[in-house]
Amino acid sequence: MHLAYNSTYMNTKNIIIAVVVLVLIAIAGFFLTKLPATNTAINTPTNDEVTPSPDTSENEPAPDSEEPVDEARGDETVIGTSVDGNPITAYHIGTGETELLFIGGIHGGYSWNTALLAYELIDYLDANPKAVPEDITVTIIPVANPDGLKETVGTFGRFSPTVALAKTDAARIAGRFNANNVDLNRNFDCDWQASGTWQNRTVSGGAKAFSEPEADAIKKYIDAHTPAAAVVWFSAEGKVYPSACGGAPSSDSVALANTFAKAAGYPTGTEFDAYTITGDMVNWLAKEGIPAISVLLTDHQSTEWSKNQAGFEAVVAAYAN
Repeated sequence: MHLAYNSTYMNTKNIIIAVVVLVLIAIAGFFLTKLPATNTAINTPTNDEVTPSPDTSENEPAPDSEEPVDEARGDETVIGTSVDGNPITAYHIGTGETELLFIGGIHGGYSWNTALLAYELIDYLDANPKAVPEDITVTIIPVANPDGLKETVGTFGRFSPTVALAKTDAARIAGRFNANNVDLNRNFDCDWQASGTWQNRTVSGGAKAFSEPEADAIKKYIDAHTPAAAVVWFSAEGKVYPSACGGAPSSDSVALANTFAKAAGYPTGTEFDAYTITGDMVNWLAKEGIPAISVLLTDHQSTEWSKNQAGFEAVVAAYAN
């Protein structure tokens, strides 16, 4: 009897111990499954900690704001590259809302004096920044055809006039075109044709309007900034022409031509008619609604700085508030 009782007692005790152990295991397992989630929440920063909420105060816009930021473009920007990969650089003086655009060197080494004139204007404005009123930005593209300039004078940037003056007429003519042998002033979208005319020659206008990277770079710059007026230098005739595409020049282009010509001492013409010009840049500007003029220097050597300085200052004064 005593042995039987002890046996029953031990079995009951063992069962109780086993149940308690199972309960303890279950409780421990429950807490173990919860512990990693608790630790992760404690140790890992939340999204708010990684990326603080943007400051939307009046003094500083939120980082994700789509409002445009009014920033100066700096002293110069590369607006594109030529066929041979040479940069086309625009120089900016002033930060006013009204932009006036001046372009030289569209015919590269053939009209190298127009590039030197543009560089003279850059140097003058660097030394005399107050010549640009506060509400004006002057942008100057001195060499719109860097490949053509390099063909003649050996560089696509600044050069000595002595080097250029030593070149033959054949070397100058070879530098009129870009590296695809296209006359860039026949590659714009005003009366464009694949074959254009220059004096008594047939020249290439490119595969289509703006097929050439140089013309396309100028187009994209114009599209992005919409200057109030443009002056483009060529050589050589000693005359100023207003722009027009498919009709008479706008009154604004005529006024711009008269303003520049009167101050500079050049005569004005109504329309260049020595031969038919197709794909002209200045006429395309007129098509875009931008007053523009062609200023033809008197020869292929002189920059006629004093005349063009006076023309420049008159135009700036006319557009300043």
